[in-house]
Amino acid sequence: MPRPIQALIHTGALRHNLARARAAAPDAKVWAVVKANAYGHGIERVYEGLRGADGFALLDLGEAERVRALGWRGPILLLEGVFDPRDLELCSRLGLWHVVHETRQIDWLAMHKTHAPHRVFLKMNSGMNRLGFRPEAFRAAWARLDALPQVEEITLITHFSDADGPRGIASQLALFNATTQDLPGERSLANSAATLRHMGAQGRTSSDAEGLRSDWVRPGIAVYGSAPDYPEHDAAHWDLHPTMTLRSRIIGVQQLQAGDTVGYGSAFTAQQPMRVGVVACGYADGYMRVAPTGTPVLVDGVRTRLVGRVSMDMLTVDLEPVRQAGLAADVGSEVTLWGQAGNGAVLDIDEVARAAGTLSYELMCALALRVPVEVTD
Repeated sequence: MPRPIQALIHTGALRHNLARARAAAPDAKVWAVVKANAYGHGIERVYEGLRGADGFALLDLGEAERVRALGWRGPILLLEGVFDPRDLELCSRLGLWHVVHETRQIDWLAMHKTHAPHRVFLKMNSGMNRLGFRPEAFRAAWARLDALPQVEEITLITHFSDADGPRGIASQLALFNATTQDLPGERSLANSAATLRHMGAQGRTSSDAEGLRSDWVRPGIAVYGSAPDYPEHDAAHWDLHPTMTLRSRIIGVQQLQAGDTVGYGSAFTAQQPMRVGVVACGYADGYMRVAPTGTPVLVDGVRTRLVGRVSMDMLTVDLEPVRQAGLAADVGSEVTLWGQAGNGAVLDIDEVARAAGTLSYELMCALALRVPVEVTD
């Protein structure tokens, strides 16, 4: 019998979350962002749930080849563009669209021999200060691209740094709109937070969103059931469903007396008699080693807490709340580390991540190869 840990990928939740993004931006086309192997879910596993998107956005050519191999014939966008002039040959062969964010990429296009002109997304650095042309250089970059026979169409793109918080998007949006005034072409501006907060029902009444036009939206983390502005709002607020469940089972039970300690470093001390369950999950499975005592866990669908230090292959949980709920948790009981329990209870991955001092992105992407994964609707 295999070790009882397992991850579930929920195809129906992916469809639902994609539909939520589309409903928030009804006049825009939707990229399904599948970078980082679909945020740790696996591109092949999420494809059926996301094939209703208008395009797939990702980072590297290998991921693009995998999407094409699945039968996708629509747009695929390389979010960081090409890294070498030879990459443009594969872009031509696979029909890939790509971001242009620096001068060398324009130089490579100018030297590229192709029968099929490229669709490019010219990126402005409007304040994120990662990739993109600064506003004072943006129109010159656009003019160079527009003059190239290798370029068919130019879409204008930027990325908001604070769409998920109180600073908002107003200053970046104003700068983008002022710089691109009168330039033709579609726009791609909104990530998950901007799509839900500033293009949805709430956003349409926000002064922050004045002048926000996004012909293509780029929902990433929201598609995978995580609130982009947690903890201000949780997934339920945005009607997002968990797309990944990490579950295991109790493989041992210990009865502690007051003063007994648990795990390496005796990080937890029992204040009174209590039962603890030993769970087949540890940091080698992708669970965060730094998750402290108190991190939420579900046992048989009942909310309880992690106690003690997470080990490589095991962690321990407090069984007293389960007993108080009238359930006799024991060896074999279901443990939900995040996602949906068998009784329908949900443990928000954002809450688990926050307890561990990180983000849901990291938990999803850290899922270890040794964890078996099942795709379910």
